Amino acid sequence: MSNLNAINLRAFVPAKDFNLSKSFYLDLGFEIFYEDAELAVFNVGNTGVGFFLQNFYVKELAENLMMHLLVEDVDSWWAEFQSRNIAEKYKVRVIPPKQQEWKMRDFVVFDPSGVLWRIAENSQ
Repeated sequence: MSNLNAINLRAFVPAKDFNLSKSFYLDLGFEIFYEDAELAVFNVGNTGVGFFLQNFYVKELAENLMMHLLVEDVDSWWAEFQSRNIAEKYKVRVIPPKQQEWKMRDFVVFDPSGVLWRIAENSQ
């Protein structure tokens, strides 16, 4: 029988200003696992959760890309986000935590390139 088990899925996220985006994601709580001039591999601790940040930008791609990060405690992520003044520092748009009808509580942040992130937890 074939082994078709998946181990991981990662998106390639575009960056208009590669260094600014790297700083943004570090402040957001990600860690750089690997980087070179064209690519940075970001992880959340040792969870295996992460993405590839690429030194590549197409406006239409960035402004139509959505990322979804499922966390254990969205309020802790929101508090950390607020304490680091990320919205002000990077001049990014943010929507505070809200209970969604699809049984998740989340907040929304747009990265410096316009990529939309939903940071969420499951709820009842």
